[in-house]
Amino acid sequence: MRDHDFAPEILAWYDAHARTMPWRVPPAERKAGAMPDPYRVWLSEVMLQQTTVAAVRDYFMRFTTRWPDVAALAAAQDADVMGEWAGLGYYARARNLLKCARAVVRDHGGRFPGTEAALLTLPGIGPYTAAALSAIAFDRRATVVDGNVERVMARLFAVETPLPTAKPDLTTLADRLTPKTRPGDYAQAVMDLGATICTPKNPACGICPWSAPCAARAAGIQTDLPRKLPKPAKPVRYGIAYVTRRADGAFLLERRPDKGLLGGMLGWPGSPWAETAQPAPPIATDWRPLNTEVRHTFTHFHLRLSVMVATAPCDAMPNCGGFIPAAQFRPSDLPTVMRKVYDAAAGSLQLLEPHVK
Repeated sequence: MRDHDFAPEILAWYDAHARTMPWRVPPAERKAGAMPDPYRVWLSEVMLQQTTVAAVRDYFMRFTTRWPDVAALAAAQDADVMGEWAGLGYYARARNLLKCARAVVRDHGGRFPGTEAALLTLPGIGPYTAAALSAIAFDRRATVVDGNVERVMARLFAVETPLPTAKPDLTTLADRLTPKTRPGDYAQAVMDLGATICTPKNPACGICPWSAPCAARAAGIQTDLPRKLPKPAKPVRYGIAYVTRRADGAFLLERRPDKGLLGGMLGWPGSPWAETAQPAPPIATDWRPLNTEVRHTFTHFHLRLSVMVATAPCDAMPNCGGFIPAAQFRPSDLPTVMRKVYDAAAGSLQLLEPHVK
């Protein structure tokens, strides 16, 4: 199998079966000389980290409609970008998105550099994104390895070493197969193969362009690969979220610090998230607990939030955050966990209806 030329088979399959993506130049257009827009490739790759294509499409379309190029994004207000990002999760990506756009405009004349080495100097761009952008946007040979590619390589070569231990070996194998011609299409082809054919469960080996040379299929172990080390149990943290609205309809919200979870995002004032939660009301008023708990899971822990609700007089002086007029408040600007809190409060009490006409 070492002498097998894998690229022609997967590229022929990609030419016939490439997924349609709003950020992608189809293979026929690419063969005719059309080049992808590096800005759109970069934006899509950042959005797709830890997120599905289905979840990203609408966000991508809204972003590119509002900020059609890197210069427009670089000039955007931080709060506007964070608001549009709300719900995609991993909010450090949004902060780095702005930093990177501004660096491209400031240091590179508004044009993304085309080499992996230069791309790696930009904020928020790591080895995977640098390789993907270099290959897909600039058609330079680069080894692009995401979760789909790891799965394909593990099965193709029957690598039984579990992940994440196997990552270096899988990257070496992926590099060995990456061609010098059409490296961008090849990278997208392998990712498409993993997403549509060589899926985590029930891979469709019968229609796979690499079924013949696949070592795992030959051994009948394709559904067992890639193996993974058991994940440690996630701890549970607790917190309190305080939801209050003034008589004029304004909501009390605070913007979280730039560093840390949900950095730079709007949210309800609350206690620290720890093994136990201590009350820390943001305003002196008559707080009432909801009879429901908001649950949310982050990468490293499960969160359980108690929700306290109250109305507040118009002259209330909070010890954190500030009141946002009802006309300026959009629940969609909140990160997912904070929207869950809003939904819990809105569904349980008349609290969220203004008390004055």
